Amino acid sequence: MTMGKIFHDMWDIFMTYYIGQGLLWTGLGYTLALSAIAVIAGAILGSLMAIGKMSRFKVLNVIITAFVEIMRGTPALLQLYIAYFIVPMIFTFAEMTPFACVAVGLSLNSAAYVTEIIRSGIGAVDKGQTEAARALGLTSKTTMLKVVMPQAIRNILPALGNEFVTIIKETSLASTFFVGELMTTYAIIKGITFNVIPTLMDIGVVYFVLTFTLSKLLGMVERRMKASA
Repeated sequence: MTMGKIFHDMWDIFMTYYIGQGLLWTGLGYTLALSAIAVIAGAILGSLMAIGKMSRFKVLNVIITAFVEIMRGTPALLQLYIAYFIVPMIFTFAEMTPFACVAVGLSLNSAAYVTEIIRSGIGAVDKGQTEAARALGLTSKTTMLKVVMPQAIRNILPALGNEFVTIIKETSLASTFFVGELMTTYAIIKGITFNVIPTLMDIGVVYFVLTFTLSKLLGMVERRMKASA
C-alpha cells in the first residue's frame, strides 16, 4: 500500500463514515463527556483530598497518601478494569453502564493527580503571605479562602488544563469497554472496512487536532492570567 493510497483511503473513510454517518460527532461527544466528568469529579475529589492531606489528622493523611500513590503507580487501564467490575458490585441499587464505570475509574485516576496539583499549588504560595494574614487577625479559614487560594489558583489552573488534555487521551482506553468514544468509532469503522492503517491515521488526526486546539486555548488563558497578575 503506497502513501498516496493511504491518504486517499483516509479521506474516503473520513468523509464516508466519520462525517457521512456522523461517527465523528458521536465519538467526540462521548470523549468530551468522559473527559469533562473525569476532570470535574477529579477536581472536586482532589480538592477535598488535598485539604485532607494537609490536615493534622495523620490517619487521614496516610489513607489519602496511599490512595494517591496506588493510583499514580498503577496503569490507568488496570484501574478501568477494576472500576468496570467493582463499581457495579458497590452500587447494586443502580444500573451502572460501562460508560458510568469508566467515568468513575477515570475520575478516581484524575483525582489522584489533581490532589498533588492542588497541594503543590497551595504549597507554592509564599508562607509569608499566610503569616502576614494571621498577624492581621485573620482566621485560618479566612486566610486560606481570601489570601492563599486566589494565589494558588494561578498555579493550579494551567496544570488542571494539562490534566484535561491528558484525560482526553486516556479516554482512548475506554474503547476496551466499547463505550462509544473516538477509539470505539475506530473499532467500528475498522470492522466495516478492514482498512486498519487509514482508519487509525484518521483517528490520530482527530485526537491531535482536539488536543492541540485545547492546548493552545489553555495557553492563551494562562498568558492572560499572567498579564493580569
